[in-house]
Amino acid sequence: MRQRLPTGWAVLRWSLFVLLLAVLPLLGIIAAGRNAAPYLEMPPTTRFVQHAGFSLTWFTFFAMADLLLIGGLLWAIRCGQQQQRKGIETPECPRVLEKATGAAVFRQPGRLPWWGWAGMALCLASWLLAWQRFTWFWLFQPHTFLPIWAGFILAVNALAVKRSGSCLVLRRPIRFLLLFPASAGFWWFFEYFNRFVQNWYYTGIEGMGPKEYSYYSSLAFATVLPGVLSMIDLLLTFPSLGKGLASCRPINLPSGRWTPLAALTTASGGLALIGIFPDQLFALLWVSPLIIIFSLGALAGQPTLLHRLKIGDWRPVVVPALAALVCGFFWEMWNFFSLARWTYTIPFVQRFHLFEMPILGYGGYLPFGLECMVVGTLVIGDPFGHDNSDPLSIESAP
Repeated sequence: MRQRLPTGWAVLRWSLFVLLLAVLPLLGIIAAGRNAAPYLEMPPTTRFVQHAGFSLTWFTFFAMADLLLIGGLLWAIRCGQQQQRKGIETPECPRVLEKATGAAVFRQPGRLPWWGWAGMALCLASWLLAWQRFTWFWLFQPHTFLPIWAGFILAVNALAVKRSGSCLVLRRPIRFLLLFPASAGFWWFFEYFNRFVQNWYYTGIEGMGPKEYSYYSSLAFATVLPGVLSMIDLLLTFPSLGKGLASCRPINLPSGRWTPLAALTTASGGLALIGIFPDQLFALLWVSPLIIIFSLGALAGQPTLLHRLKIGDWRPVVVPALAALVCGFFWEMWNFFSLARWTYTIPFVQRFHLFEMPILGYGGYLPFGLECMVVGTLVIGDPFGHDNSDPLSIESAP
C-alpha cells in the first residue's frame, strides 16, 4: 500500500524548504551587522568578496572528497554492469523497469526521429555562432545559450527514442514544457546563493538593466532541468544503468529521527554562514539544499531518494549524479569562448582548469544532479517507476 501525507503537509514542507533557502543566507549577513544591499544587486556586477588564494592543504582535502564521490559513482556503475550480466532483478522490477527504461514504445527503436537531426543542427549552428564574432550577428551574440541547449535537449530526447522508442518529450509533453519555467526558478536560487560566496560572475552582460538581465537570464536558466532530466531519461536506456542499478546490493541507512534532525540543523546553520565565511563554506552552496530537502522528508516520516538503496535500487542516486556531470561538461565547454559567459573565482582550488572550471569544481555537479532530480520530479513525476505526488519522498514499494 502507498502511504502519502495529506497534500497540505506536502505543501507546508515545500514552503518551509523554500523559506529556509531564501532566508538563511540573508539572515546570517544581517546578524553579522553587514549591509544586505550588495547581496541583492541586480544585475550582480559588484565584486565584493575577496577570495583566498590557492592552498595545497585545501586542494588536497577537496581532491580527496571528489575522488571519493567519483570513485563511488564508478563503483556503482560497475556493480550495475555486473548485475546486468547476471540478469538479476529485484521482486518489484518488472513493472518498475518497464516504466523506467521507456518500454512503453511510441516509436520504433533504432531510428533517430527527424526532429533529433534538427536539434543537432540547431545545437551545432548555435555553437558556431557563440564562438565566433560575426559583425552581422552582434545583436544576438550574447544570447546563444538558449538555442544551443534547446538543440541539445531535442538531440538527447531523440537519442532516447532511438535507443528505447520513447523519451520524456513523447511520454509527458505538457509536463516537460512545464519544466522550463520551473527550471528558471530553480536556478535563480543558486544565483541567489552565489551572491554570498561569489564563486562565479558573468561577463558580456555590461549595459543590461535589471529587467533585461532578469529576462534573458531566465531564458537561459530555463534549460537546466530539461537538460538534466532528459539526460537521466537517456542514461536509463542503457541496461547497466537501468536494469543493472535497479538490482544492486542493498545498503542499510541510519534510522531514527535524530540523524535527519542533526543533518537539518547542520545544513541550515552552514547555509546561514556562507556569506560570513565564503571561502570556508562555499561548497555548502551545492550540498546544504540537498541535505535540507532530504532531512525534511525524513522528519515527516517519508522515504527519500536514499531509501531506495535499502532494496538495492541505486538508480535515483547514481543516474542523476552522472547525468548532471555529463551536462556539466557541455555547460562548461560551450561557455568557454562565448561572449556572454561566466568565470569562476573559487578559493583554494583555482588551478588545473577544464575549460573555465577548476577541475575539482566538477564534483559539485554530483549533488546538483540529485537536486535536479528531486525538483524535476515535482513537475514530471518520478522517472524510476515509483510515482508519488510529493517528490520530497520516494516510496519504498510501488
